Parts: sequence; C-alpha cells; structure tokens
Amino acid sequence: MSDTRFIILGIGLIFSGIIFLSVFGSQSTEIALQEGFSKCFEYHDDSPPTEIDCDVASENKMITFAITTLLIVCGIVSLVKGVKGGWDQNVKPEDMVGPGSSFDTRDESDDSDQNDSK
Repeated sequence: MSDTRFIILGIGLIFSGIIFLSVFGSQSTEIALQEGFSKCFEYHDDSPPTEIDCDVASENKMITFAITTLLIVCGIVSLVKGVKGGWDQNVKPEDMVGPGSSFDTRDESDDSDQNDSK
C-alpha cells in the first residue's frame, strides 16, 4: 500500500470514529450523569421514564468508548505510518518516469522527434 493510501485511510478512520461517537455517544452522557445515583432511568419522548440497570448501561457506554477509541487510534497509527513512509525515495530506477529514466526515449539516436526537427 502506498503512503498516500495510509494517509487517506487514517483520515477516514478518524472521521468515522468521530461520527460514531457523535451518533452513539449522546446516549451515554445521560448514563454518566446518573451513575452517581442509586437508580438509572431511560427517558422517552412519549412515555414516562423507565428504570434500567446501571451496570448494563455502563457496559454499553464502555463498549461505545472502546470502539471510538479503537477507530481513532487506528487512524492515528495509519497517519503516522503514511507520513513516515518512504514516499518517492524508494522508487527503483527502472520504475522512474521522466527525464533520464528508462522510459525517456529521446536519448536514443533514432528518435522521430529529433528527425522531425531537422
């Protein structure tokens, strides 16, 4: 995989971690506040609050946090790997394109461009 692909992958992973946290993280903020009390409740728009188990809600909060952390850490590792990569320094001479490379045919004596200019 090239270094640019690692950078793009890292940006995508970090972005998906932030999106995952914003979608599923709002549910865990209420639980974090309620953990200090003896009872936890789940609030609904159209019905009265229902009592829930605080331990299960806390586990769900930790799973959400772990997934988000994993996505962001993998994105950072991918970014570091892409930035520290060899970039163009590790290109073999036979794979180079441009002046002075093996694909440059103007160095040969029977080039049609040189014959047309005369």
